[in-house]
Amino acid sequence: MNIADLRKSYEKAELNENASHADPLQQFAQWLQEAIAADVPEPNAMTLATVASNLRPSTRVVLIKGYDERGIVWYTNYDSRKGQELAGNPFAALQFHWVELERVVRIEGRVEKVSDEQSDTYFHSRPLDSRIGAWASPQSQVIDGRTVLVTNAAKYAAQFMLNPPRPPHWGGYRLVPDNWQFWQGRKSRLHDRLRYTQVGSGWLRERLAP
Repeated sequence: MNIADLRKSYEKAELNENASHADPLQQFAQWLQEAIAADVPEPNAMTLATVASNLRPSTRVVLIKGYDERGIVWYTNYDSRKGQELAGNPFAALQFHWVELERVVRIEGRVEKVSDEQSDTYFHSRPLDSRIGAWASPQSQVIDGRTVLVTNAAKYAAQFMLNPPRPPHWGGYRLVPDNWQFWQGRKSRLHDRLRYTQVGSGWLRERLAP
């Protein structure tokens, strides 16, 4: 099979200005709930793109943990590569790709840390193994082997028992959107693509050529 010959016809749904929400957050909420209801694998998975000081972009997959009118929230290690890049350039892009529904959502905006109280609340809601893992993994750093992680996990499990506190290097980020795009696959590559751009306190909705 020649990879260049792989093709798919997108024919599941449509997206138009009349049937979409004027507020992009409402449109996102509808599509996310539809992805969850459709049993899409990991509907909460999103690609996070950041840019380093040398202007080189990088991406990774993280999980959305909340959203409201303030923005999109996820949690991670502040000392990781993404954390270091956000410290130097607090702007990022997110992308959801729900393959089974032939849909993509792209979100861009400024990134800020959530409050310590919000990070504490979420951290203590996590399974114990995940809380220990936040201490055990020096994320994005070079390690000698998996033994380092296993040894660290055992050390912190013995130290903290059932009540590990939130590590000072771990917490939440919130992307505050100023640009959304919603993409619905359509037949003959004539896809539907709506962009929402923040204008003052409202949103300008426009159709883009696919």
